[in-house]
Amino acid sequence: MIPETKHRGNLYEDPRVERAPGIDRVTLTYDKDSMICYFYLEKGAVLEMHTHIQSQNGIVMKGRIDFIKEDGEILELKEGDAYYFGSNDPHGSKVIEDTELLECFSPSRDDYKV
Repeated sequence: MIPETKHRGNLYEDPRVERAPGIDRVTLTYDKDSMICYFYLEKGAVLEMHTHIQSQNGIVMKGRIDFIKEDGEILELKEGDAYYFGSNDPHGSKVIEDTELLECFSPSRDDYKV
């Protein structure tokens, strides 16, 4: 059974789960209201346009990534850049070089709980 709350996580000890080809996720902490995840993305990986009910904040810890918005706007992000997508805001991405992201979702994503 998956717990309702995860109070402690460790980037190097918690399971690394494949989100999509070339995109892995470590779920660090969560409760019903928010969740923090760390993502490892390989150069060339693509995440198709999608939506989710959760708002999404993140920061590029390493590398470069292009986020594509529904209107075609491209957010060209590099190490140190932060970003935000609101609830049900369509977005996708293309990984320009090996990249690492720290992201927060609100409310938490049941599909990312481990």
